[in-house]
Amino acid sequence: MQPGVRAAISSVLGLGAFALLLFIPAGTLAYWQAWAFLGVFIGVSLLPSLYLRRIDPAAFERRRKAGATAETRTVQKVIMTALPVSFAALLVVSGLDHRFGWSSVPTAVSILGDIMVAIGLGGAMLVIFQNRYAAATITIEEGQTLATTGLYGIVRHPMYSASLVMMVGMPLALGSYWGLLVVALGTALLIIRILDEEKMLNQQLAGYPDYTRKVRYRLVPPIW
Repeated sequence: MQPGVRAAISSVLGLGAFALLLFIPAGTLAYWQAWAFLGVFIGVSLLPSLYLRRIDPAAFERRRKAGATAETRTVQKVIMTALPVSFAALLVVSGLDHRFGWSSVPTAVSILGDIMVAIGLGGAMLVIFQNRYAAATITIEEGQTLATTGLYGIVRHPMYSASLVMMVGMPLALGSYWGLLVVALGTALLIIRILDEEKMLNQQLAGYPDYTRKVRYRLVPPIW
């Protein structure tokens, strides 16, 4: 099977899983927040991904090679098993919230959530264009250089910062305040992932210790 066809099938299956995790718990297709979220997710992620695949297939493949089985460090295997579960739980809780009316989220807040999802996804794509070695797994490749400019001049892990913005925006976009509880779990997992990743980067990536002294914040300036 051609890589492009395989990537397209994978994307369709992924979006289908998103839809099932939202609409089945919601018990209805009359869930405009879910449709808006899916539209934003597709619109912001699809075109940049296709463009990246055209101009740099290797970078595109680095982003597709993800999950617990792709990791080499034990801590990362555990985290990358738990993160997809927390992501799915966020969708399910938001769908259930819609079904049973646990939250009363104003339309303006849901729209703000969609904007945050777009910013988070867009930021993540920008990170990839600024650092083509930004893989979905914790690894150092031959010839990899240290990225210190652009978003990397603000925080040491801008991909995770963008992911955090997206995660906070998702339950708001889906009309659920209860979903924010799941975001707390996802944030804790990101923090553990960062701490373990930095152990490896300090040991294996030339110039990283000096970089950490210049860019103080890992995830959210000026908090951490």
